[in-house]
Amino acid sequence: MNPFRSVVASASSSMRANLRPQVISRMAPTTSRIVLKRGFADGPKNELEEKSTQSPLQPELDRQRQLRDQANVGPFTWKAAGLFIATGIGLYFYFESEKKAVLERRQQELSNTSIGKPQIGGPFTLQRHDSKGDFTEKDILGKWTLIYFGFTHCPDICPEELDKMGDAIDMIDKKTGNSRQTEEGVLPLFISVDPARDTIPQLNKYIKEFHPRMVGLVGDYEAVKKTCKMYRVYFSTPPDATASDDYLVDHSIFFYLMDPLGQFVDAFGKATTAEQVAEKVLDSMKKWDAAGGNAAAGV
Repeated sequence: MNPFRSVVASASSSMRANLRPQVISRMAPTTSRIVLKRGFADGPKNELEEKSTQSPLQPELDRQRQLRDQANVGPFTWKAAGLFIATGIGLYFYFESEKKAVLERRQQELSNTSIGKPQIGGPFTLQRHDSKGDFTEKDILGKWTLIYFGFTHCPDICPEELDKMGDAIDMIDKKTGNSRQTEEGVLPLFISVDPARDTIPQLNKYIKEFHPRMVGLVGDYEAVKKTCKMYRVYFSTPPDATASDDYLVDHSIFFYLMDPLGQFVDAFGKATTAEQVAEKVLDSMKKWDAAGGNAAAGV
């Protein structure tokens, strides 16, 4: 081996051995600083580090923040929720019951309030079916009267309504102790709206099929028209009709209850039963007698 190369190699090894500790010692602080910088900038803090950097006022701030959250939201519990729902249900039923009570009181007030009576009735003059002369509005004073407007050629409605009127009067007579053959009690009136065909003989024959106290009335066209106007009754008989003409008559289908002063009390339509008519008449008679009856009314 060349002595010169041997000396150089030995010197190089010695230099590397002497330089390595110095390089390592110089590089270590630099590497340590780099690690510390990265850990401070990006790495998560451990619990000890976080506590060491926490402000001494932080616990008080957290407590105040918690109190504010509770004040804004309020403590929610199932007990509080149940109490809220129960209170809401109770208020609902309370207001519903109050509303019902108010409506009932209002209906009672309306039922007890007099709103007046329609202007039905007035002066008229017609002829009786029995040829006993004229019959006027004065002939119904002092009596309870049921009045029906129709015509003798009516195929079904008029007979049905007159039968119902007679049945109601029989029920009233039974309650009041009157006889069908006497003139006491409720007076049934049948007023014809067909003066061209309903002559007195025709009317007399027709009336006998119904109640024995029934009185049939007829007149000329103008007299019938005036009477119908007084009682707010519609009829369609042609004004120039004759007995030989073929025509239909349309008219109002109800009958009136008039009190002993000749004033309107009630009207009964086709749907009203004889029992309902009798009940209404008896109730009106009872109230009339309680107020003093005919003597107090001066009739």
